Amino acid sequence: MPSSRVARLAVPIIVVLVVIMMVVPLPAALLDLLIAANIAMSLVVLLVAMQVRKPLDFAVFPTIVLVGTILRLALNVSSTRLVLRDGYAGKVIEAFGHIVIGGSLVIGLVVFAILVIIQLTVVTNGAARVAEVGARFTLDAMPGKQMAIDADLNSGLIDEDEARRRRKEVSAEADFYGAMDGGTKFVKGDAVAAVIITLVNLVGGFAIGMLQKGMAPGESIQTYSLLTVGDGLVSQIPALLMSVATGVIVTRSTGEGDVGNDLVRQLSRHREALRIGGLALVGLCFVPGMPKIPFLIAGGGLLVAAFRTPPPDDIGGAPGTIPGQIALPAAPGPGDNPAPDPITESLRVDPLELLLAPDLIDLVDPARGGDLLDRVRALRRKTALDLGIVLPPVRTRDGAMLAPGTYEIRIGGVTAAAGEAPPGHILAIGDAPDMLPGRRTTEPVFGLPAVWVALENRATAEVVGATLVERAAVVTTHLAEMVRRHASRLLSLDDVRELVDVLKTERPTTVEELVPGLLPLASVQRVLQGLLDEQVSIRDLGRVLEGVGQRARSTQDPDALLESARAALGPALTSPYLTEGTLHAVTLDPGVETECAEAMRAGEQGVVLALDPRSASRIVQDLASLVTQAENNGLTPVLLVAGPLRLPLRRLLRGSLPTLPVIGFAETSGVPSIETIGQVSRGHELAA
Repeated sequence: MPSSRVARLAVPIIVVLVVIMMVVPLPAALLDLLIAANIAMSLVVLLVAMQVRKPLDFAVFPTIVLVGTILRLALNVSSTRLVLRDGYAGKVIEAFGHIVIGGSLVIGLVVFAILVIIQLTVVTNGAARVAEVGARFTLDAMPGKQMAIDADLNSGLIDEDEARRRRKEVSAEADFYGAMDGGTKFVKGDAVAAVIITLVNLVGGFAIGMLQKGMAPGESIQTYSLLTVGDGLVSQIPALLMSVATGVIVTRSTGEGDVGNDLVRQLSRHREALRIGGLALVGLCFVPGMPKIPFLIAGGGLLVAAFRTPPPDDIGGAPGTIPGQIALPAAPGPGDNPAPDPITESLRVDPLELLLAPDLIDLVDPARGGDLLDRVRALRRKTALDLGIVLPPVRTRDGAMLAPGTYEIRIGGVTAAAGEAPPGHILAIGDAPDMLPGRRTTEPVFGLPAVWVALENRATAEVVGATLVERAAVVTTHLAEMVRRHASRLLSLDDVRELVDVLKTERPTTVEELVPGLLPLASVQRVLQGLLDEQVSIRDLGRVLEGVGQRARSTQDPDALLESARAALGPALTSPYLTEGTLHAVTLDPGVETECAEAMRAGEQGVVLALDPRSASRIVQDLASLVTQAENNGLTPVLLVAGPLRLPLRRLLRGSLPTLPVIGFAETSGVPSIETIGQVSRGHELAA
């Protein structure tokens, strides 16, 4: 029989065996074997509980507690039947009744009472309380953990598979602690049942011995009571082991190893405590009347352990580093490159900087749970996938001049955005921010009303249904939005050279024909920057260069090259804005289009719309109103115009509606369906 099939049948076999033991009398030899198996199972469960690194590694434990409890109760029924019927219940119970407690009923009762008190009032009560609190806090923390997973997924720190695995782990953790909260009740009930069963057996055995078998009181006590106490001890020892295992599981926090290794590693970090404890025990040897040998041995053992423990600098890291801190690079040696000149270093302008106020350094300190640097690294990968550019390294440094709890994003040395992430708080976004205690603010990316809620009020925010966002996620999301808006500024000429060189290994003909034969690299950079300005990904760089190359044979006008690149991308321009295969478009009234066409003028920066300020403001306001209406209805609108007007209108709207895509009619050739959701009319009215 395959091992998997045996494992699948193990629990049903045990359940059937329990039923048989409760109904059918068992031979004493078989009872001895089952009692030994029960003790072995409890011991193995305790040892496994001490070896696991986190509670979920032993997720089947609540079921084992239930099965073990029922098995012990069934053994109690079988042993009681044999004791009261035959005055003999096997070698194991007899050994516990005569050898373990020395044949003394008083000693047996005292030992039994002590075991019950330890299990019931100490171990089981403590484990039950910890399990109850753990279940409550785990359930309360589920929404926050789910939000953290979603934030990590949105920032690119994890992929969809990892997010699915984490959500499953969060759900499993909540189910486990809920099951443990109920499982501890079985352990507690087992201890109470053992006391009642033992008392009933004592009275029943004494009565049977005197009334049915005509024994003297002393003989009846000697025969039945000792066996009853032995039976109780046999049941209490595995029950106590299972109670201790329950306590170990519910008090176990996630660590790097098992209980033993974690205990030794964490205690050994405190050499001074071991040394003081050893000296104190040795000092007790000099107190008159105190036994010297026990305290000398114990104190000497602590002193030996203290001197054999490595220094704190050598624990958990390389020499010279402190756990939880980032190791600084070593000083350059004779053969290393000299350090850069401080004056030259001060002239360097970083393409992308993130400045944090001094009280926000915990966001980048892994020892304090900070994962901002990991999120930023993940953002670089996500940007490469979404926009097709390699984001320059984000220089994260201390902004000593910033106000407490604030941060600043700089691009090319110029402040692009600023925000806040106060320590000890979490951002709550919801429909009813006035119901939450905290400081009112606005979410930096979408402009939604929000509240910075203190961590102790997190449960209140969850009750009102607010969306909770961790501070690191707020900063990363804001940084991602700034990168998306200013991607063209981050694309340097060196970056373009690197992208072209990578493409050249795959499509050498496309690259060699265009650069530098038809266009200089700077012209290619300008085209790519124009695409990024309109949030168009340049990941398909080969197709972009093919489109530019076809037009570059007849003209080098930047606007014409940009439009050729867009035409080459085709459906990739409109696919991000499709909703169930439909493109929801805002259009211009023919009169407005005519007015705009007549206002087109060529300038140094390309073709622009030379509209009077009043007409330009009206068009922008009407478009903003239509876009807001569409977004409130859950739609992603685009502005659909005639081809020649597309680029001038985009330049007009770049400052006021930077996220509104402007699409030419020719660029919608592959769109399955187009639905007009509004029109800007010449008569100052919105047609919808």
